[in-house]
Amino acid sequence: MAKRDYYEVLEVEKTASVEEIKKAYRRKAIQYHPDKNPGDKEAEEKFKEAAEAYEVLSNPDKRARYDQFGHAGMEGAGGFGGFGGQGMSMDDIFSMFGDIFGGRGGFGGFSGFGGGGGQSQRRFRGSDLRVKVKLSLKEIAEGTTKKFKLKKYVPCSHCHGSGAEGSGGMETCPTCKGSGTVIRTQQSIFGMMQTQSVCPQCNGEGKIIKDKCRECNGEGVVYGEEVVEVKIPAGVAEGMQLSMSGKGNAGRHNGVAGDLLIQVEEEAHPDLIRQDDDLIYNLLLSFPTAALGGAVEIPTIDSKVKVKIESGTQPGKVLRLRGKGLPSVNGYGTGDLLVNVSVYVPEALSKDEKQALEKLDASDNFRPNMSIKEKIFKKFKSLFD
Repeated sequence: MAKRDYYEVLEVEKTASVEEIKKAYRRKAIQYHPDKNPGDKEAEEKFKEAAEAYEVLSNPDKRARYDQFGHAGMEGAGGFGGFGGQGMSMDDIFSMFGDIFGGRGGFGGFSGFGGGGGQSQRRFRGSDLRVKVKLSLKEIAEGTTKKFKLKKYVPCSHCHGSGAEGSGGMETCPTCKGSGTVIRTQQSIFGMMQTQSVCPQCNGEGKIIKDKCRECNGEGVVYGEEVVEVKIPAGVAEGMQLSMSGKGNAGRHNGVAGDLLIQVEEEAHPDLIRQDDDLIYNLLLSFPTAALGGAVEIPTIDSKVKVKIESGTQPGKVLRLRGKGLPSVNGYGTGDLLVNVSVYVPEALSKDEKQALEKLDASDNFRPNMSIKEKIFKKFKSLFD
């Protein structure tokens, strides 16, 4: 099923501020929260859809990329809108958007939102990793898959990421009774005031480790490596940053993993120059070919094509080969190959060549007239406008 527009999902205008987007997401999250709609799969999907939309539109970089390229620009853009959003659990959503949910819930009024037995334990998030990938024009045109061997923090296999030694290595925090927060009541000039803060004993996790894992010393993560396969969509450009959700460093104590950020670099092509989705090839014709016409071979991304040169072709003429450029990253069509024609003038001539050209120069047909001059220089002028 095709994805809906993120602005449509949250029911906001494209000019909406970050605060308006946040409020719209909060409304949707309350409406479709699973605790309010138990067993309703459709409501659960709409809850996840709203979270995906908010994850993109609340991030300035991702929002700008989405506004320019649509959903295609979000392939590999991280989070829900990128590579792995479908694998995010409800706990991941609450962890990522804790400022809105207030932990496990935070809206109040029904179970799971902080008012009816919901928990607000803290989950640690691993740091992001960054890599660079160099792509040829052919790879950009077709899309490609790259593999990276990453040195990173991974969950400890001995304790399965918990940080505890054995099944009895953890216990409920006696200070917060497993909630992850503590409430303090104090007298003020306005009367009795309550404040809620992260539990200082368990750091908001709700549990404490009695016996630390001997392999990771209670961290739940160890330094290791992982081979990650990244799908690069067609049409990406120099400087574009893709991201792969959950492929960064693992979070402590089975927390949320960070993202893998992939910076795109373009390899220079020996013949072609990129200009957005179009490609440019500078063709240098000999004088006889320009005057008499003929056929020349033009390189494309993956082959060569023959192009007919009309007799009397002037320098500055641009031949357009439609559809021979690069695909748009948003999936809307393909660019063209623009052939910029120049004519080569020999720098040195033999005696016979000079005599032949002197005879030709005597002919009025070889002398440029004003209309031809204006036509040629008008094209050159347009390059500087």
